[in-house]
Amino acid sequence: MTRLLLVEDDAMIAMMVADMCDALGHGEPVTAMTLAEAEAAVAEARAGRGLAAALLDVHVGTDAVWPVADALAAAGIPFAFMTGGGGDVPAAHADRPTLAKPFRVAELDSLLRALVGG
Repeated sequence: MTRLLLVEDDAMIAMMVADMCDALGHGEPVTAMTLAEAEAAVAEARAGRGLAAALLDVHVGTDAVWPVADALAAAGIPFAFMTGGGGDVPAAHADRPTLAKPFRVAELDSLLRALVGG
């Protein structure tokens, strides 16, 4: 099973995406609903409990997810953004894949296959 990080501040969307990941065979992701939780999960991954990939909501509360994206990039962990609109991606991460919300299971499947293979 793939160890994924899901950063999403909306509980209903987080549960839906977690269920999709599980149904696609990736297991239930580690879910972070704040930037602090996300940063802690990345630090834990860097300390030895690895992550295969991450899905990042562009806006977490009133904050942009860019510090988490920077930490993932520095750790060499692949990731993609999820967005309901808005939030221009900084140039440093402009090449990362983005899923537009709402998205279908097939779109998530294709994205996860691109990030982690399989």
